Amino acid sequence: MIRVILPQHLRTLARVGSEVELEVEGRVTQRSVLDALEARYPMLRGTIRDHVTQQRRPFLRFFACEEDLSHEPPDAPLPDSVASGAEPFLIIGAIAGG
Repeated sequence: MIRVILPQHLRTLARVGSEVELEVEGRVTQRSVLDALEARYPMLRGTIRDHVTQQRRPFLRFFACEEDLSHEPPDAPLPDSVASGAEPFLIIGAIAGG
């Protein structure tokens, strides 16, 4: 099981707690985790990735094992500790200000 931690606004939309568990078939990548997340919680489609381009939304970041994975290729394998469920995949709402 893959553990995913969501920011508050997506938790509210999906009506879940801070962490969800997902079954991911095949290689564990950003794309496969987000595909599984959107399949289980269809109300999240388009909130994390653009519907057409599948690119990450500008004010969201992806982290795992204390590393920013936001600019990694979507099909790059996630760390083994994420694939095993030992560490969560974090989706973080970026903070901007001026």
